[in-house]
Amino acid sequence: MVESLALTKALNGALAGPVDALLNLVQADKLLNAVGAPPFDPVNPISDAFALELLVAVLLIGFFLIVRMTLSVEKPAAPQQIAEMIHEFTGEQADQIIGHGYERFQGFVTVIFLFVVVCNLIGLIPGIPAPTETPVVPLGIALLTFIYYNFHGFREQGVKGYLGHFAGPIWWIAPLLFPIEIISHCARVMSLTIRLYANMFAGGLVTLVFFSLVPIGVPVIFLGLHLAVSVIQAYVFMLLAMIYVSQAVAHDH
Repeated sequence: MVESLALTKALNGALAGPVDALLNLVQADKLLNAVGAPPFDPVNPISDAFALELLVAVLLIGFFLIVRMTLSVEKPAAPQQIAEMIHEFTGEQADQIIGHGYERFQGFVTVIFLFVVVCNLIGLIPGIPAPTETPVVPLGIALLTFIYYNFHGFREQGVKGYLGHFAGPIWWIAPLLFPIEIISHCARVMSLTIRLYANMFAGGLVTLVFFSLVPIGVPVIFLGLHLAVSVIQAYVFMLLAMIYVSQAVAHDH
């Protein structure tokens, strides 16, 4: 049995009761059984991946609270300068991909990028797997992205207008094209999930193997590769989220 992280043990010790009650309320066992997953442990319902996700969320919230409390036009502190660089970077990408009105969506794609990249980078700490090496974490982020861009598609174009672009411009081919487009959009969840999970799992596994074989010197190279993969995968996830949003809110289908 894999030893839980100290953070996970602390959270389970403090919150196992309320979490069990919540899981029982939503009938989590039935849901897990329906998808063939093992039932949750009532003694330790919080997993390492969830504990690390929670830690990342707290760190990001803390960072932006510090930025908010230290805002200065004349003498911006280091956290503010970092936040401005991130904002400028994601803004440039969103402007190029989404175009006019990108500001409405910049907050979401920025949070996606930061959350994924920090989760990925946790894997650089020896003995701590990145949360994104657990399939359910990329799946959750992918589902959130899927719901987000479809929501704004319906909001921007209305039910008829948004569903209409799934049917294409030629009416007689619509019965064939519509189900294909629906399946294609649903497959985006699987694509986002597998891309992030597979790359992070492979990167973490390679790094772990070389740490075990040659604990000094050589692993540094693979830590560098793992760092590059972590940033690139977060960037790709953000770009795909932007592309999906731009396609959903565009009126010229």
